[in-house]
Amino acid sequence: MKVSIIGGGGLVGSCAAFALQAGGIVRDIALVDVNREMCEGQALDLLHGSSIAGDQNITAGDTSEVTDSDVIVITAGLRRKPDESRLDLINRNVELFEKILVDVKKHGTKSDAIVFVVSNPVDVLTYLAVRALSLPPAQVIGLGTVLDTTRLRSMLAARIGVPPTQVQALILGEHGDSMVPVWSAAQIGGLPLDKWPGVTPALIAEVEKKTRGSGAEVIKKKGGAGFAVGVSIADVVHSIALDQRRILPVSSLQDGAYGLRDVCISVPTVLGRKGVVGHVEVELWPKERMGLQNSGNVLRGTLNKVLG
Repeated sequence: MKVSIIGGGGLVGSCAAFALQAGGIVRDIALVDVNREMCEGQALDLLHGSSIAGDQNITAGDTSEVTDSDVIVITAGLRRKPDESRLDLINRNVELFEKILVDVKKHGTKSDAIVFVVSNPVDVLTYLAVRALSLPPAQVIGLGTVLDTTRLRSMLAARIGVPPTQVQALILGEHGDSMVPVWSAAQIGGLPLDKWPGVTPALIAEVEKKTRGSGAEVIKKKGGAGFAVGVSIADVVHSIALDQRRILPVSSLQDGAYGLRDVCISVPTVLGRKGVVGHVEVELWPKERMGLQNSGNVLRGTLNKVLG
């Protein structure tokens, strides 16, 4: 399988490339970036470790790499300026993203290619990609709340002293302020979270608050997320490459699940080689369901502003 990473010279793209290299599942990794020298440097650095990490072909190129790619990961994006509003940043990133989509369309993609959007605002940009590209909506996905979910699981595990891989918890909705932690289904090693020794409503509220602010905390302390988003991207790509049909909270176009329509948002999604295989609608607490519907309304409001 070949994966192209548009924005591969940057922090997120290069961390994703390293996670894919370490995973050893993807055969070809092509880095694409407007900063060609940085892109070539990242590819060279990865190449230098290949005798230890894996046997992939790692190259630096331009957008024409998408032509024979199985998965096209788009991580390119702009950062927020001081005193800039969220909507202003969204509009700048939409402008950049639309240029990338034009370039992708110009070169063309394989009929079964998966376009995987990571750039923010991920749900808005995933929706724009669905509209702009000549691919079935099932083959266009966004990272959605996959990163938020792993943050929640990891911080909950650290707080109660269990292995992170034993935590099953999920965040749905928008990758943003209206995200919805699904505590009703949370488990530790298959056991109900609310019955775990020491777990209280106060502890759950503490972990949720920390999760909501964790992205901003990383940006403040080191400039931006890299490692966690990199392994999150690789996790999604591996599910596609191996046709695992795992249930992941990726962002995709909705047509009725939880009453959501005509927005790209994260709900439990079965993901395989053909992209979105289906959505799973399980019973939620009423406040969670209301939160998810509110999240959809927030995204629809943002889309209305962006699309005019």
